[in-house]
Amino acid sequence: MSEALHYVDTLKAELIELRRDFHQYPEILFDVDRTAAKVAAYLESLGLDVRTGVGKHFGKGVIGVLDSGKPGPTLLLRADMDALAITEGHTFAHRSRNEGAMHACGHDAHMTMLLGAAKALSRHRDAWTGTIRFVFQPAEESAVPSPSDGRMISGGKDMIEAGVLDGVDLCFALHVWPELPSGVLGIHRREAMAASSHFRFSFHGVEGHHSKPHLAVDALSIAVQFVTDVKFALATERDPFETSVLCFGTLHAGNATNAIAGESQLSGTYRVLDPEAVGSIQRLLETRAEAVTNAYGGSYSSLYRLGTPLINDAAAVELALQAGRTALGEDKTVLLDKPSLAGEDFALYLQEVPGAFGFLGIADEAKGITQPLHHPLFDVDEEVLTSGAKVFVQWVQQASAEEKNRRGNGQ
Repeated sequence: MSEALHYVDTLKAELIELRRDFHQYPEILFDVDRTAAKVAAYLESLGLDVRTGVGKHFGKGVIGVLDSGKPGPTLLLRADMDALAITEGHTFAHRSRNEGAMHACGHDAHMTMLLGAAKALSRHRDAWTGTIRFVFQPAEESAVPSPSDGRMISGGKDMIEAGVLDGVDLCFALHVWPELPSGVLGIHRREAMAASSHFRFSFHGVEGHHSKPHLAVDALSIAVQFVTDVKFALATERDPFETSVLCFGTLHAGNATNAIAGESQLSGTYRVLDPEAVGSIQRLLETRAEAVTNAYGGSYSSLYRLGTPLINDAAAVELALQAGRTALGEDKTVLLDKPSLAGEDFALYLQEVPGAFGFLGIADEAKGITQPLHHPLFDVDEEVLTSGAKVFVQWVQQASAEEKNRRGNGQ
């Protein structure tokens, strides 16, 4: 084991303290000012070249650049900073202090692991070559309309459009995963996660009194009929062997018991593995919305954030597997065969630059760490904080060594 990996073990107490601080002060979507400031301060304390306010539309990302001083690849390591609008169910001392917000997806751990790796790699610059770009992005969990052009923008999209991938040769990220035993690294050969597309529909009718329904256009009924029609169309018009899941999440309409709603809004997501299915299901939604509003005499408007499937690069997968075996051991590095239908906007990075995405197990029944992502009682086995940092460190060392070999062989 390299000196850099040994050094990570000495950071255990520091990383636990760091993760608990992030956990106590969760921030949602792009509202991550405290989190970003803490990340930036930590990176600056390591002597990195730090850029804050990164992002074309929202400007809330943080980048730390570490140069080895030797020629080599430009590598990007990414962690997400945002939490979820969930009220935490835990009562431990480091529970969320921000009511209605919680790190229920492990982003507090992701940031901590990457900061630990940054500390180890900055201390042991002789162990690798090239340049590392440590990227901390907001708003991985969802997307919101851009203030500049109205498009639905996630944190990854915001930072990519600001040029975060310019000149990058390879990229890598980790996600804690309650479906794997604690400390086990899982990698998919190719498809890892689904294209998760978010949609929002607004239906416009005519308000009216319940005693005179013939003078109104019921926007609530339009929304309900739309839900029924979409579900039926998905069941009868799509090939059942093509993976797709569509679920509605919210429905809002009306403000009085005895009045017909003139407006209704609903939202949801659909998840597919085939990139072409993203567009075909969008067209299905639009066709059904147009048909139902025409039938009722109303109208509609829609807004989307279209998803991208997360597809690993073959060479980057091999590199990640080797890094895991070295950092964690052969028995704790596994290939995963079934992709997740959850979405991840790291897919946007992999669409532009070769790379891989790994899943780091956190499940430990003896410690009571068994709840799924996005659950009020979700927790992370803090033993994996050093494990994740080691995987990042070894991935860099492995990537720079392979690049050095290629150059030495004249490739």
